[in-house]
Amino acid sequence: MESRANLPAKLYALLIGIDYYEPNRLYKSLKGCVRDINLVDSYTRETLQIPSEQIYRLTSPNPENTTATGSQVERESDALPTYENIVKAFQQITEKAKPGEQVYIHYSGHGGQAKTVYPNLKGDSQFDEGLVPMDVGDTQDGHYLRDVEMTTLLKHMTDQGLIVTLILDSCHSGGATRGDAEIRSGTEPDILERTSESMVATQEELERNWLELTGSQSVRVAGLPEAREYVLIAACRPTEYAYEYAVNCRERNGALTYWMIDTLKTLSGRLNYKTLHSRISAKVQSKFPQQVPMLLGESDRAVFGADMLPTQHVVTVMDVDASQKTIKLNAGQAQGLSSKTLFAIYPSNTTDFTAKQGQIAIVEVTEVAASSASARILDEAEGGIGVRGEIEQGAPATMLSAPTNLVRRVRLFDQKKLGNAEDELPTQDLVDKQTEALEVFRQGLLDASGWVVEVKEGEEAHFQVAIDRDGNYEICIGMPILNLKPSLIIDDPRSAQGVVNRLVHLAKYQSVQDLDNPESELTSAIEFELLSKSLRSFPDPANPCLKQGELVYLLIRNKSSISLNIAVLDLEPTWEISQIPIRGIEAPFYQLQPDEEVSIKLRLAVPGGEGYKQVKETLKLFATRGPGDFRWLTLPPLDNELRGRTTRGISSSTTPLGKLLEGIGEDAEQAPSQTRAIYEPDASAEWVTKQIQISISA
Repeated sequence: MESRANLPAKLYALLIGIDYYEPNRLYKSLKGCVRDINLVDSYTRETLQIPSEQIYRLTSPNPENTTATGSQVERESDALPTYENIVKAFQQITEKAKPGEQVYIHYSGHGGQAKTVYPNLKGDSQFDEGLVPMDVGDTQDGHYLRDVEMTTLLKHMTDQGLIVTLILDSCHSGGATRGDAEIRSGTEPDILERTSESMVATQEELERNWLELTGSQSVRVAGLPEAREYVLIAACRPTEYAYEYAVNCRERNGALTYWMIDTLKTLSGRLNYKTLHSRISAKVQSKFPQQVPMLLGESDRAVFGADMLPTQHVVTVMDVDASQKTIKLNAGQAQGLSSKTLFAIYPSNTTDFTAKQGQIAIVEVTEVAASSASARILDEAEGGIGVRGEIEQGAPATMLSAPTNLVRRVRLFDQKKLGNAEDELPTQDLVDKQTEALEVFRQGLLDASGWVVEVKEGEEAHFQVAIDRDGNYEICIGMPILNLKPSLIIDDPRSAQGVVNRLVHLAKYQSVQDLDNPESELTSAIEFELLSKSLRSFPDPANPCLKQGELVYLLIRNKSSISLNIAVLDLEPTWEISQIPIRGIEAPFYQLQPDEEVSIKLRLAVPGGEGYKQVKETLKLFATRGPGDFRWLTLPPLDNELRGRTTRGISSSTTPLGKLLEGIGEDAEQAPSQTRAIYEPDASAEWVTKQIQISISA
């Protein structure tokens, strides 16, 4: 639970809930939006102790909804959520709030698409996305609060140094009601010719701000540009529906809002938005699998706070069957999982995954799909711990044992001779020390998690460890790997463990390189190509050669009739793996619509440091039919791998996967079996990878 001591001096809240809409042909009245606002209002007043004068409420109750609305009823003093009042509320808060203070905006109501009034920005045939005020009506004078206007309103706030959080519990495109739940969108896009007059800013300023923040590209998440300056949680992806329904068969609420407040009330301790989003997503998708809440912006920022609470990108528990002692995880073949892989389950608000006593259960993967996996809970007789607490949807899970064919074999080479050649040692002292130094490393290898093992006779080795001419450990993949800093001198007893850590890092890097599914039916569904500055193909598209700093464009096109979720990883020559934002959006994946094409502008460079003259860099595309979070495959550069941990039991890594690998090293009791494949390619599998290996010359 957050306290005033952990909040900035002030937090302003703008709460907008619209149940009743003035008569119109597209947007029917709703029943749960004002109740959403009452839930949020009660939390801000009672838990966060925000004074009334800092809370702005705009509500439109539905006269037909005569059921109780909860402990916090709509007030007679509430203003109506008309277009004019919504814009004025944004502007009033912007004028009052001081730099460093927080603004929290929560909207529950209809979202919609309307024929654009900005043809210079989007083209005559395109649509604006926006919030639907209660007085939108059916006349040309009726206003939406359009995405271009919202962009400027938010920019005014962030330019002033305000810390902004935006929650949108609405759809962003047309839909129709289904079943016993209501969809928060119109029945179809609005093609009425409406006024372009705006209370937000002049047409010139609106267009200038949009172009500045979007780079003239179409931004498709809640209609808003990339959220680097604010946190945005949207109820669903652009082509999905946001539902309101009667939770526990009682009064209606928006699924997003209800589970957000439930999470904040249920979980103890401080949360960041990543943790909050994980639990919300699991809860929402258990009821509405087709609604996937989106999180953009500073996901590590504390909820209702200004500071950062970094957490590891972990796998999430999406479903729990207590009677069968099974769970479902949101990672699968595309993320490199295989059967028999072990995970530790933690409470939903966990931020430190190094303590074994915090684990709720140990589970073993039994079935692996394209982007999900089923696992069973292990009891103590099977090497588990039983169940030490409630396993909730949204709970984090960290891997304890490496997928089996991720294991890499290492050869210890202690046969270097005295001499002046690169593969010889300059002094007899080093020649005499090499066997002893490698024996120290061998003992560290025996205690490792099973990601790396010593090669057996007759097997092929992935790595070789030896002593270099300066008395340091060297790791070879054919040739010695250069630019590993700091050097690991053999006379330092901590160095052997450092070599093990680096080998685990390299094993993970290679496992991402190896992920492939060439028999997938999606192979021909997506185009992935690097183009020159003049938008021409390279002579060898799979292995283009570039000069340092040369401008290129990465083209991705969905040639299928279905939407695909895509992510692009950059496997860098520093042994770092990073995820490239698509359309500037930093999110687990980007939903690429049928026939949609995106291009990403890139300038690739040779890393600084001795030994980096000509390098290889790989761009790897993942495409799935279902959701997939590939952020947990990222790695930091290997050059500075020893920033934290130097001995067992001590963890100080600040990178998500660095913490994951340290957890593997601490907790895996046994090396995994090496007889089972990571996955079995299937022609009907719903995921595919494609990659481009680039040669870059300084």
